[in-house]
Amino acid sequence: MTTAPASPDPTMEAIGHTVAEGRAGDSASARQKLLSLWSAIGVTGDPLHRCSLAHYLADLYEDPAQALAWDIRALDAADAVTEQRVQEHHTSLHIAGFYPSLHLNLADNYRRLGSFEAATEHINAARAQAPELPQDPYGDLLRSAIQEVAEAIAGRDRTRRASAPGSPA
Repeated sequence: MTTAPASPDPTMEAIGHTVAEGRAGDSASARQKLLSLWSAIGVTGDPLHRCSLAHYLADLYEDPAQALAWDIRALDAADAVTEQRVQEHHTSLHIAGFYPSLHLNLADNYRRLGSFEAATEHINAARAQAPELPQDPYGDLLRSAIQEVAEAIAGRDRTRRASAPGSPA
């Protein structure tokens, strides 16, 4: 059984379509479309829109400093999203489930930039919030990525992970 979105949301649909375009290989076009959408949403717009857009936009940057800026925006927006707003978008989602991925991405970017102390703080936050992940392939993927990034931090490895979003397959 699949759970349908609680209500139509044209902005979230536009984000989703653009993310799919980026994942299909047209990352430059997807990045430009998401940047245009970000301008339309504005820095005080719906926090769910800002969180989702920034989270996905970060994946479209190879440069970890640029990705980090968007991942910070995503985490800041998540802190403003209410459980009610998430449920209005999709009844199967919970805001607590966003945090492991958000902290994982921050840890990975800090690691790639050589800021291992900051990376450690965020990977620890991702681990602490990992119990909020679903017991499904998505949750398994994130739990594996958390372990992978933790090992890279411990090894002071700054190279891009082959399994990172946006990495060539």
